[in-house]
Amino acid sequence: MTAFDPAPAQTPSFTVDGQTVAFTPGQTVLTAALAAGVFIPHLCHHPQLKPQGGCKLCTVTVNGHSGSACTLAAAPGLAVESNTPALNGQRRVLLQMLFVDGDHFCPGCEKSGQCQLQAMAYQLEMLTPHFRHAFQPRALDASHPDVWLDRNRCIVCELCVRASRDIDGKSVFLLAGRGAAVTLVVDSPTGLLGDSAVARDDAAVQVCPVGALLPKRVGFVVPIGQRQFDDDEPLP
Repeated sequence: MTAFDPAPAQTPSFTVDGQTVAFTPGQTVLTAALAAGVFIPHLCHHPQLKPQGGCKLCTVTVNGHSGSACTLAAAPGLAVESNTPALNGQRRVLLQMLFVDGDHFCPGCEKSGQCQLQAMAYQLEMLTPHFRHAFQPRALDASHPDVWLDRNRCIVCELCVRASRDIDGKSVFLLAGRGAAVTLVVDSPTGLLGDSAVARDDAAVQVCPVGALLPKRVGFVVPIGQRQFDDDEPLP
């Protein structure tokens, strides 16, 4: 008598815009989709950090209901819609609001070509800022010998806050205020970056998706044309 060999269990999957995406338990819709090469726009997601659904750029429609792909647990049979005119239109509005709220003059920014916000604007064909620029007066901080903080470029994604707390174990950064008055603050005796525990190699500095936190003396080391988003490779 031969032993009965049960049929191997099928890998669970869901669909994104009709494309099948396999996943493993514990993955979110966004992480599973990205792992499968299916791109869903996002800004506040980072693979080393717990998701929080802050930027809302990854909002998708799932079985008729809206939700953040970065916080929604993957489950068998989900029918996810992402690349639709309605959702992309909402994403463009979010991007336009981010661009006019801060100082995002891409041709003069050393982060150009390596900026996630800029890349999303290209990806979603955001051709104009549409809204009037706010020109909010936000403080610059060049007090640190190795790191530059430009709050005018901050998009309040909280990546540096979470990375400093969860990866670096320093909790250097925090968001304070509400609404249009929200700002990035530094935990130091003077409130200045130079008096904080941050270092240029900290994850908090490296994960900034825009030019708000930048290591000094490395601007334009990688020439235009050879930067992260200068080619047609899929976005991370």
